[in-house]
Amino acid sequence: MTKGVMAGALPIGGGAPVSVQSMTNTPTGQVEATLGQIHALAQAGCQLVRVTVNDQAAARALPQLVAGSPVPLCADIHFDVNMAVAALEAGIAKVRINPGNLGGQRQVQRLADCLRAHHAPVRIGVNAGSLEKALLDKYGGPTPQALVESALGHARLLEKEGFEDIVLSMKASGVSATVEANRLARRQCDYPLHIGVTEAGGGELARVKSAIGVGALLLEGIGDTLRVSLTGDPVEEVYQGLNILRALGLRKDFVEVISCPTCGRTTIDVEGIAARVRQATRDIRKPLKVAVMGCVVNGPGEAREADVGLAGGGNGAGALFRRGMPPRKVEGDLFQALTDQIWEMLS
Repeated sequence: MTKGVMAGALPIGGGAPVSVQSMTNTPTGQVEATLGQIHALAQAGCQLVRVTVNDQAAARALPQLVAGSPVPLCADIHFDVNMAVAALEAGIAKVRINPGNLGGQRQVQRLADCLRAHHAPVRIGVNAGSLEKALLDKYGGPTPQALVESALGHARLLEKEGFEDIVLSMKASGVSATVEANRLARRQCDYPLHIGVTEAGGGELARVKSAIGVGALLLEGIGDTLRVSLTGDPVEEVYQGLNILRALGLRKDFVEVISCPTCGRTTIDVEGIAARVRQATRDIRKPLKVAVMGCVVNGPGEAREADVGLAGGGNGAGALFRRGMPPRKVEGDLFQALTDQIWEMLS
């Protein structure tokens, strides 16, 4: 088990459930826009939101953002320890930083003292694209070994000041390098790990890369908090992260929609109905399994473990079934009949 830290009210590591993070992409100084995105992320299920603190306008906005946020906020800091201090004094719950670019041990000491005073943890974030030249020369590139050595070396700077409320992250844009770096880190330390494939890109391939990389680590019990890095709307990062946890059985508080792949026996719009059910229930935080099946030959049997489901019948009709009860025939708007049953079960 890893060490545990607290980012505000959110536990990370120490046996706590794996949490989902994301980052705003609005200019932080634009308070209304940034708060709007924070609330959208929280509504989607995000448990910690990171904001960049890269200028004075961003620093000045932090008290309002902290006061208006429904979830803990993490400040992304580079180069200027004054920004980290300002963020912590504004009530930020966590800081993400690279101690190697703060300007020396005195600045690291100042950071450690401020973190300690405000009971906030720090994430040391190491990316393949920003490794120190000495490590690139030593290993011949941004290898997993280089990523881990960088992260642990930076952790030692904080440990030297007696501060160990640390989360580590080692990310690359390649799946294999990301997975191997986190495996190495887990063997060498017990700090909580924030996992993810950085710069995954956009579109379907990016989602696949993240699912494979994050999923492989979580299946090995590696990873305490995660971010799926996607180009575009960060809310989609949250849904993808939650879907990874759900697929692995690490999250149960959702409506799972299963459906058959369809065949020549299919008599209803399985794809369309299933998609509409997923969209209608994506923000529900209660456990329920829903099945949408194309025919009555195998449908009810294949959906035996579902709580409620629909199987296609003849002439556009369907069989609506609920666990423990005989199926009943439904006609007309089959989506509405199914969702009516879902809402009844969830009420």
